[in-house]
Amino acid sequence: METVLMKAGEAAYEKAASLLLSGQVVGIPTETVYGLAADARDPEAVGRIFEAKGRPQDNPLIVHIARFDQLGEVAREVPEAALRLGEAFWPGPLTMILRRSELIPDAVTAGLDTVGIRMPSHPAAREIIARSCPLAAPSANTSGKPSPTSASHVYDDMKGRVPLIIDGGRCRVGVESTVVDMTGGTPRVLRPGAITEEMIAAVLGDATTDQATRVGLAEGEKPKSPGMKYRHYAPKAPVILYEGAPDDTFAAVRRDYTPDDGIICFDEYKAQYRALGFRRVWSLGPSWDHAGHSRRVFSVLRHFDATNAGRILAQCPREYGAGEGTVNRLRKSAGFQCVACTEKTYIGVTGMSGAGKSLFCALLAEGRDDVLALDADQVYHELLADPAGGLTAAILRAFPEADDHGAVDRAVLGRIVFNDGQKRAALNAMTHGAVLEKMKDIAAKSDRHYILLDVPLLFESGFDRACTMTVGLVTGRQSARKRIVARDSITEERASQRLGSQPTAAFYRRRCDLTVENTGSLDDLREAAAAFSAKYMPE
Repeated sequence: METVLMKAGEAAYEKAASLLLSGQVVGIPTETVYGLAADARDPEAVGRIFEAKGRPQDNPLIVHIARFDQLGEVAREVPEAALRLGEAFWPGPLTMILRRSELIPDAVTAGLDTVGIRMPSHPAAREIIARSCPLAAPSANTSGKPSPTSASHVYDDMKGRVPLIIDGGRCRVGVESTVVDMTGGTPRVLRPGAITEEMIAAVLGDATTDQATRVGLAEGEKPKSPGMKYRHYAPKAPVILYEGAPDDTFAAVRRDYTPDDGIICFDEYKAQYRALGFRRVWSLGPSWDHAGHSRRVFSVLRHFDATNAGRILAQCPREYGAGEGTVNRLRKSAGFQCVACTEKTYIGVTGMSGAGKSLFCALLAEGRDDVLALDADQVYHELLADPAGGLTAAILRAFPEADDHGAVDRAVLGRIVFNDGQKRAALNAMTHGAVLEKMKDIAAKSDRHYILLDVPLLFESGFDRACTMTVGLVTGRQSARKRIVARDSITEERASQRLGSQPTAAFYRRRCDLTVENTGSLDDLREAAAAFSAKYMPE
């Protein structure tokens, strides 16, 4: 069979629709990954998908629609909660499991009474569906291999197996859609993706995630969603996944590396691996960049198939919030064979000035004998208070003007570095490393499992790389200003200047695994801390 590769456009849409309506299979772009599409109403056409992919037929497929009125065609019943989720996230990377209609054959659902349905946001996918019919479309790769995020990936796997591939550019999201089961009482995530459990709960009030996303299905358990049963997303070389704080996974990979290995890492460590002489090093991006990880993960995994790597040692992103989708795919690629690198749970708490970081930490630690809260500012002051300490000596060597009879005059030091970025950077290089080492030393000697690191400059200092989770406190600027004025006894003008020189709420929402909105109400913050503790810090 000849495989034609066509750029997305009017001619490509017409040709794709014609082939699909005649029972053929076509590779199409979506915002998540490329799909291998066929008429969802035609069991013979659906069978050609399984044939092209080499996919086991007990693995259900997702049906793609272009309009809300098609939902009633492919689902027998649509709960009100499903309509609310669709209004919130469609078109987009969300699949809902609903009771299937008689229109959908067993070939699509693997004999289940339910079907996964989604409305993609990629314009080419929606146009092709609108011109043809509801489409069953798993990822357009050979079964088990990393999913394709470009048309060239599809061509590599499907050349000679399908008549047409539509090139719609690189996929914006990069991992498959979130799959949520809407047939029970509480919405249950069966496959993590760009739409997180927290986002679903924000719309519906509650949501949970199936344990199989973290450890795989139990023996004999039947999958309700694609990607649950078999080893997926796997390159030719076996993957070993190192989980924990980025600094700890870096140390473990460095320890276990052999010259035959390839490495998946983060930007912060790439130069260090290269300086050690390690080869075949590919980065997912900065360790905090979950959106970047999802866009790159499949391409990075595919890169290793062009090498002779014997193993792939992979640093695992943090698994919370938007990181869950990438972590799930990496765990599947490793067959859930993972190495735990961080014994305790280190939670970095940061956020806007006046957002309530210290109060949030205090609420999390309240009444708990397994929680240790450490304040970076307090540790810094304690280090400076020791005239014989290494940090004091280092600062006074670099800034002798701040010497006050062997102690550091903090007021003088502040004036020295305030308007001199180079000197401020030199001071930060000394203080951040010393404070982090002291906090880690205190945590290591403690018998507490949960270590809260209250660090205003969590990312700027690099402390985030010692954390297994990062949480950002955000609040309105007016509320923050009032709290700063009351806390520090300064004017509103001074408080506004301070806020103006710091990152906005968007910075923390972008970088932190999770964010907590402080409304200004103590009761609300207490409730948020209790919910956070119950979910992420079980006793």
